[in-house]
Amino acid sequence: MLQGVINIIEGLYAFFWGDLIAVPLPGGGTLGLSLLVLLLVPAGIFCTVRTRFLPVRLFPDMVRALLGRGGRGGSLSTLQTLIVSTATRVGMGNLVGVVAAISAGGAGAVFWMWIMALVGSSTAFVEATLAQLYKEKDPLYGGWRGGPAYYIHKFVAEKRGGKPRRYVLPAALFALSGLICWCGISQVVSNSVASAFDNAFGIPPLWSTVVLVALAAVIVLRKNATVKVLDVLVPIMAGLYLVITVYLILTNLGQLPAVFERIFAEAFGLRQVAAGGFGAVVMNGIKRGLFSNEAGSGSAPCAAAAAETDHPAKVGLSQALGVFIDTIVICSCTAMIMLLAPETVTAGLSGMDLLQAAMDYHLGRFGVVFIAVILWLFSFSTFIGVLFYARSNVAYLFGDRWAAQTGYKALALLMLFIGGLASYSFVWDLGDVGIALMTVFNLAFLIPLSGRAAASLRDYETNFRRRRR
Repeated sequence: MLQGVINIIEGLYAFFWGDLIAVPLPGGGTLGLSLLVLLLVPAGIFCTVRTRFLPVRLFPDMVRALLGRGGRGGSLSTLQTLIVSTATRVGMGNLVGVVAAISAGGAGAVFWMWIMALVGSSTAFVEATLAQLYKEKDPLYGGWRGGPAYYIHKFVAEKRGGKPRRYVLPAALFALSGLICWCGISQVVSNSVASAFDNAFGIPPLWSTVVLVALAAVIVLRKNATVKVLDVLVPIMAGLYLVITVYLILTNLGQLPAVFERIFAEAFGLRQVAAGGFGAVVMNGIKRGLFSNEAGSGSAPCAAAAAETDHPAKVGLSQALGVFIDTIVICSCTAMIMLLAPETVTAGLSGMDLLQAAMDYHLGRFGVVFIAVILWLFSFSTFIGVLFYARSNVAYLFGDRWAAQTGYKALALLMLFIGGLASYSFVWDLGDVGIALMTVFNLAFLIPLSGRAAASLRDYETNFRRRRR
């Protein structure tokens, strides 16, 4: 029975993330294109064109969008919703994901992660703005709730003549996929934390897992503690990581030109084409960039809907900025830590062993301990953030029932505990399959609805912004 489930999960993973199309490259090798890449990259380009290259034109507005006041009656400010979404974006993908991309694709993969940030920021704007346009009151937690399940539901209802229905199948499938994905992520979180603490401190996985689950339970089982904790945790963890990286860059300033030369040389296959590895460079950068910034998956809109704002497009702009923070800033920090270490130090290593070896070279034992602690913070914030996302999806599927909300939190805590004690490779695949299903359902409606987000952006530029000047 269990083996049958594992086979299904692995089959779905291969379908969504495996090479669906292999494009031959000059000099040998192929460029493998997965279904998710074939969906997300064109969608990102489409949204970029539809918003008239928003990341380039309106970057100052993205920053100004964070200055709005806090919400009332349980609703959040634009900045708070960015912090919640950043908690999940700035997670394991920024450590494990970047390490995996460079391990498999070399330094050039970093460049393609940067490109995905530019493309993904427009997608993030569209889905977050739609979440604002279709949000609804949250009678359980106060404030607002929404996300893809809600804008899909209302869009389908409009097409059916506005007839009210409790469920719309694509919306329900999106919500269910999200809940499956976040349970998978819960196990990955605890497994990564337990492994890092075992390596750094020799702490048995059982003890680190018990502490992690206990702290998480204290937060998530309280009504509105999640946002308060993330308001403090996210700036601290991101700030510490940035400070350490800036220090390493300043102390290795002479090597920086060579690092960027290596990134750009390998990005365009000047080393790899001859060896037939150019496809691995491109695809590892794209895949990890898409996974890290989450744009198009429909996760972040679950937080964006909770904001109280004077214009929907402002929330979209703030979420577009979140993609930059995740990839251009935090992912680049991880890349610099590894690439500033001599290749002889990291040769033959992969995963967290590679990152810890690089930090040991830079800062000795302190570096290894620092990575373990920062991984704990990143992972913990990811778990807290995804349970905030889950609120609206649980409510869509099961209605306004505290029992349903508490039941899902208990299930996620159980998965958190199990993941810390045992490593199941299929659990990683489960998270990837969940996010793939979310992306498919979300993009199917994001494209036809994108005109409404673009209209909101035009109104922001022609009316709201001028009125504010």
